[in-house]
Amino acid sequence: MIPRYSMPEMAALWTDKARLATWLEVEILAVEAWATLGVVPSDAARAVRERAPVVTAGTVRAVAEREAVTDHDVAAFVDVVQDAIGAPEGNWVHYGLTSSDVVDTALGATLAKAGDLLVEASDGLVAALKRRALEFRDTPMAGRTHGIHAEPTTFGAKLALWCLHADRDRTRLRAGRDAVAVGKLSGAVGTYSNVDPSIEAYVCGHLGLQPVPSTQVVARDRHAEFLWACASAGAGVELMATEIRHLQRTEVGEAFEPFGAGQKGSSAMPHKRNPITTERLSGLARVLRGYLGAGLEDVALWHERDISHSSVERVILPDASLLAYYVLRRMTRVIDGLEVDAARMLDNLDRSHGLVFSQPVLLALVASGLPRDAAYRIVQRNAMAAWEQGKSFRTLLEGDPDVTLDADAMDEAFDLSRAVRHAGRVFDHLEGIS
Repeated sequence: MIPRYSMPEMAALWTDKARLATWLEVEILAVEAWATLGVVPSDAARAVRERAPVVTAGTVRAVAEREAVTDHDVAAFVDVVQDAIGAPEGNWVHYGLTSSDVVDTALGATLAKAGDLLVEASDGLVAALKRRALEFRDTPMAGRTHGIHAEPTTFGAKLALWCLHADRDRTRLRAGRDAVAVGKLSGAVGTYSNVDPSIEAYVCGHLGLQPVPSTQVVARDRHAEFLWACASAGAGVELMATEIRHLQRTEVGEAFEPFGAGQKGSSAMPHKRNPITTERLSGLARVLRGYLGAGLEDVALWHERDISHSSVERVILPDASLLAYYVLRRMTRVIDGLEVDAARMLDNLDRSHGLVFSQPVLLALVASGLPRDAAYRIVQRNAMAAWEQGKSFRTLLEGDPDVTLDADAMDEAFDLSRAVRHAGRVFDHLEGIS
């Protein structure tokens, strides 16, 4: 992933140094596990741990140079580690293992850490949404369907629904994290022919992973599930970003993403305050969905293993982790700093001349005894006139001889507080969310 969208705590998990260091820990733990069975002398296992190289940039270069000869990254890595430890103790490194035992188990450990960061970022977004939802619980605004004024709602209800969505995404991220927090050390085709099952249990236990049955590789539907969780979280962020972009439009002007001191909205037009962050997040959500497609393609492999998934995963798993983390953290910052113009929301609600109360008028006419279609046509006729003539919907209704509602019924139909009296019910569902 390019540095622009890479946050340091997530990026640190996916460096070459981190990858080789995790491979090394798997190899050392395996040697120590063999020692518990008496296969490897305890002194040799201790020497492997003590003399194992600290993975540095130099180690990464040495492995790359060796890979130029072996054309196999794990074999090159094992050669470098064995040389660093020295014989005879170093000869026990990779004993009974196949490459996927090391790579897949190390990948599971890395993805578990990435998943923890994603859940933590999701925690922050949920908390921010809940806080702002409560802040604007009673702030009325126009609800819109198809981009057109529909009926009144509250901005708090909108944010509360986003919070519930983000909480569902957090649940998916937890499940995706657990799906990939697994390991296997079961040998060439997963039959433990040259490695005792207790080795797998020992290594996975020390890494906090669940040992799972496998062929030579861990089943890739697990990784697809992780990618689905990342893509879903991105889609949830895009939902919020799209709405904020609409609300920031000049003609709407109800909510605005943060705009920093010294920030410039345009190189040419000094007045511009563009929703660049939410536009960026909408775009990155598309990239995240693309990774899911590639991950699903990786599920079907030949027989007990091939490596058609390997090249794909070297790109999509780090990048999906980095992008999902980025969009969650950035959207949290947007929600925390979101500027809301409650007065403009109320003003916009009135810009459609009271048309947002058409349904309660319709229902009042039906309740008075009119057939529904007849009542609908009366309300629709006056609604179209109000919009076309820029006149008060209520005034037109009151002047229509076909409308027989008294003043009290009209007051109730056009009562904003009545329209949003149940909008707060969504907040009952926020009580258990933290």
